[in-house]
Amino acid sequence: MKNLIGREREASVLQNLFKSEEAELVTIYGRRGVGKTFLVREVMNKELTFEIVGEHNGILKKQLTNFSQALVKYGSTMAITAPNNWRDAFFQLSKHIEFKAMTHKGKQVVFLDEFPWLNTPRSGFLSAFDHWWNSWGNKQDYLIVIICGSAAAWMIRNIVHNRGGLHNRITQRINLKSFTLWETAEFLASKNIKLGYFQIAQIYMAIGGIAAYLKLLKKGESAAQAIDRLCFDPDGPLTDEFENLCQSLFDDSAKHISVIKLLAKNTTGLSRSEIANALEMSSGGGLSVLLDELEASGFIASYRPYRLKKANSLYKVNDEFSLFYLKFMENKKHSGMESWQKISARPSWKSWSGLAFERICFKHIDKIKEALGLRVIQTSSSSWKSRSKFEDGAQIDLLIERGDFIINLCEIKFSESVFTIDKKYAIELRNKRARFIEESKTKKLVLIVMISSFGVSHDANYLELIENEVKLEDLF
Repeated sequence: MKNLIGREREASVLQNLFKSEEAELVTIYGRRGVGKTFLVREVMNKELTFEIVGEHNGILKKQLTNFSQALVKYGSTMAITAPNNWRDAFFQLSKHIEFKAMTHKGKQVVFLDEFPWLNTPRSGFLSAFDHWWNSWGNKQDYLIVIICGSAAAWMIRNIVHNRGGLHNRITQRINLKSFTLWETAEFLASKNIKLGYFQIAQIYMAIGGIAAYLKLLKKGESAAQAIDRLCFDPDGPLTDEFENLCQSLFDDSAKHISVIKLLAKNTTGLSRSEIANALEMSSGGGLSVLLDELEASGFIASYRPYRLKKANSLYKVNDEFSLFYLKFMENKKHSGMESWQKISARPSWKSWSGLAFERICFKHIDKIKEALGLRVIQTSSSSWKSRSKFEDGAQIDLLIERGDFIINLCEIKFSESVFTIDKKYAIELRNKRARFIEESKTKKLVLIVMISSFGVSHDANYLELIENEVKLEDLF
């Protein structure tokens, strides 16, 4: 697995399947391009007994033909003609596996990739798979079946939370996330692309840690040049990616896109009821399914404000590329080479970059805690917003409540140089801490932490107000 970047936990889960004494049914889901197929092939390739990839919008006859051809590819002698239906297809697969088990001792690995795309309308695919697994597959202690899909919402709804024959049949599930900053740096280094932390952060803020997007970067390009080519060149590979991505993941993508766009405009987050009111929807089960699907697909994330119940959770856009696209790319707002280099010189870039960096920090809270020496101290993370009706609202980007009777108020600042706390900002910090202590009525010690790209100038304001700091490099 020398080509695998990161993914240690996920690879370990897959490798441990070979030690199991029972049949294993594994589901892997995550947004398109995150590296699901690569993970399975890298870990299991030498042991694959059978693999098929569902064809997007492929009709039943074509899917069955692909299935038959895949059987032939893996050595089956009985799949000369395509099966008539999925029950016949899975019968052929059983015979193929039994033959392989006689000639190759050990685990037999079946990989059904893009599983949701195999489930064409009125094809009976899911019921046939359900019957095959329950009547035959789960009785073969040498069998490992891995089902994988980019339509994460479909996988959650129909497999993980299946109420029928597959209920509680999944033995392992992996929700594959995008690369972290460190994994992104490692991935680029493996392609001999050498960039500093700040350049990598800029790329990450625009396209995230999606392996399929990072593959498009070229050696010798700066972050600005890469973003221009990928996103603003009229023929750039990511110019139409947002709509294509949503349409490939969701049957009724218009509703999902409307939620993403709404949350993108409300950067501090919205509650379920606020989303329902804004979109004139019921706040019941339909919206719950919609939000769950978006969260499972990595587009949004829910955050619980300080000391509030789960019902008061706020939803925010969690996908870097979606935010970038809606802010700068939608409707070809900017087009042509050097567009990004011009945009990044404007004030709108400064406000956007601050919010984008904040999102990155929320995804790397473990690294922030590690930098603050909190690895062995129990903590909980949240955000906070003043409820005062009489003063300008104060809010805290990231709040870490610690088990050692301390609360860290984390201020997040993205800048192109060392950040300086001027007189105005110093007053704001004092007031913010005072407001938090007053409204929360906490008895804990409240300390301010600065998280910035290049550190903070250690002047008088810093020495008075700041207890500790975390730099961009710490997030790697």
